[in-house]
Amino acid sequence: MIPRQRPAPQAGSGPRQDYLDAFAADADADVFVPRTPAAGPPTATGGLRTPAAGLRTPAAGPAAVPGPRTAFATGTQTAAHASDPYGTVTAWPDTADVGGGDDDAPPTGEPAAPRGGKGRTFTGVAAAAVTTVLAIVVAGQVADGRDGGDVRAQSATDQARDARDSASRVGERPVPSGVAAALLTYEQKMGRTYALGATLKGSGKFDAIPGVAKAPGKGQKFTYRVDVEQGLGLDGELFAEAVQKTLNDDRSWAHNGARTFERIYSGKPDFVITLASPGTTAEWCAKSGLDTTVDNVSCDSAATERVMINAYRWAQGSTTYGDRIHAYRQMLINHEVGHRLGYGHVSCDKDGELAPVMQQQTKFLDHDGIHCKANPWPFPGN
Repeated sequence: MIPRQRPAPQAGSGPRQDYLDAFAADADADVFVPRTPAAGPPTATGGLRTPAAGLRTPAAGPAAVPGPRTAFATGTQTAAHASDPYGTVTAWPDTADVGGGDDDAPPTGEPAAPRGGKGRTFTGVAAAAVTTVLAIVVAGQVADGRDGGDVRAQSATDQARDARDSASRVGERPVPSGVAAALLTYEQKMGRTYALGATLKGSGKFDAIPGVAKAPGKGQKFTYRVDVEQGLGLDGELFAEAVQKTLNDDRSWAHNGARTFERIYSGKPDFVITLASPGTTAEWCAKSGLDTTVDNVSCDSAATERVMINAYRWAQGSTTYGDRIHAYRQMLINHEVGHRLGYGHVSCDKDGELAPVMQQQTKFLDHDGIHCKANPWPFPGN
């Protein structure tokens, strides 16, 4: 195949044609395929230097007549040494650029302008351009975080700062009431009042609190179940825990090991401690001939299995106990279970004494000029 040939460029004539031709000639070539230059000619003393990387090695040809030659870098004319057999060569024909050919075929016509360096220059420029574009794209993705893989470049310091900021933001958010309640201790929960209307009439349907709390003592055992009316919005498990802790306290009816109390979930209990709305409490107490509506109190509905604890009193307490809501709840449990055990109402008979637990302490502490002190326990000295 005859190599393509171009006239040598003329100085001062604008953009060098060989650059333009290099782009045009390689339009259909793969610019990313590296080229391997052929072996260069031997260097003669004082003659042409071995071509640098990117220059093409000439094919074998007849000796040229010494004379002026075109410089590789600028295309200007220089005087050749007499000993330089390649003095008239302008470029080394690159058979790789022309799709192959006979390396032994002599060049014909006017020598082609050097293209090897320019072709490689174009390849390098193209590769650099692609690299630059990729760098810009990646930088943009890092900057705005819109990359599909969510590319992010953060230092360890930035990440730590983000973690601290996130923790601060979480700390500033209000804690949901349910979560806050779960973080409280038993004592804290029992020390709080809860919203519940004095005239609330609930559904009359009950849920048994799941689980079992074994009797801790050796005395006479009583089994009980805890029921809570549906829709009250009160903590049924807290109520059940309070019943078990209170009844088995040595100041309560378990005093000196005389009795022990066990909460069950299935089977027939000795009684059912029931937390119910004022309206439902009144209905169940009426079954035993008791009226709880006057002072909105609780009762032991002896004709039934239920010991009724008025949810309004459980949630809000009474004026007689003031803010001692925990102690008041203990008194409610002990008083109504005391009725179930057979104890009736009594009152203190000396001024300044503790009121007996079977005194109607929700209604009064003082009577007949005698001042009684609030007391939640049957055996308060222990």
